[in-house]
Amino acid sequence: MSFSDRIAGMRERLRHRWMYRSGDGTAASAAGAGAAASAGGFFSRLNRPGMRGILWRLLAAFIVFILLYYPIGMLIVHKVDDDPDFAPSAADLQPGGSEAVAYTVALIDREVNQHAWTANDPFFMPGSMLDNMPNFQQGIMSALARFGFELTDQLGRTRGSSEADPDLQRAAGLLQYPGNVWIWNPSVSLAPRASSESQYRDARKRLMSYNARLVAGNANLDIRSDNLLATIERFAADLGSSSALIDRHLTEEAGSFFDTEADDVFYLTKGKLYGYYMVLKGLSVDFAPVIKERNLQKPWNEMVESFRKAALLDPWVVANGAPDAQFQPNHLAMQGFYLLRARTQLREIANILLK
Repeated sequence: MSFSDRIAGMRERLRHRWMYRSGDGTAASAAGAGAAASAGGFFSRLNRPGMRGILWRLLAAFIVFILLYYPIGMLIVHKVDDDPDFAPSAADLQPGGSEAVAYTVALIDREVNQHAWTANDPFFMPGSMLDNMPNFQQGIMSALARFGFELTDQLGRTRGSSEADPDLQRAAGLLQYPGNVWIWNPSVSLAPRASSESQYRDARKRLMSYNARLVAGNANLDIRSDNLLATIERFAADLGSSSALIDRHLTEEAGSFFDTEADDVFYLTKGKLYGYYMVLKGLSVDFAPVIKERNLQKPWNEMVESFRKAALLDPWVVANGAPDAQFQPNHLAMQGFYLLRARTQLREIANILLK
């Protein structure tokens, strides 16, 4: 028997087995026909006259709405605004007022009033499905809350024996309010309560009132090197806690191909770095005499630039590969590098101010 005859025989045996296999394909055909019948039955229900047809059409419309509502709504709402050139409006920048306070007022207005505050969105709003933007916003507010405390304890009073400014004291407390509180949470109380946005708006009004009184000469901003020293040391300590958060996540999850929490840590830290970057830009103007007197222009500008670079890190997907991986990056480790560099430069400036 030739080779071609053997191939032909094998082909014939395979054809014979396929034709007489268990089940002749009628089951698959029946299944396909059943699926087509089901689809046809569904669409035929939509064309039924009377109330039953209306109900089927309403159900179909509701399903389509749900399938489109969240994705489209998320695209509309989502905005991680890390504009490095953001600046307060001319109305907020009044001669004689604090530029750092003006930056704080402008940031609160942008994130709460101009953009949607998404960290406390209930389940029926598209923002509830986001995680990068809410974490970024809460990171910003965390930095502003720390600055609010420094305004109350250090910058807004004359020495430690003077009375704390009432507007600053109230604003500092309001900025500490959790960012995920909506107006109603039945698991906590059946009564409505103050939302995060309302508290931050009130804090903004208090800071605006303080700046207006500062312009009028009825409030205090104590421009002294020891006050600047205390402020940047507190900022550095706060960044130390952020570096610890990154380190813990790297220790526990580094190398995971699917890490659903890496982007939460990344954007929370990014928001905090961005918030400090804006506040430090304002402090560079408020404390310009001190910076010039202590010859800090170069190290100060380098430190602010490090904050800018850290705040502008924006990967398309936050990866948490092993620190020594060849192909999978680790964006948390890169962010941690810039964070620690900025923190080290803050410490260097503090050492200069101590001398």
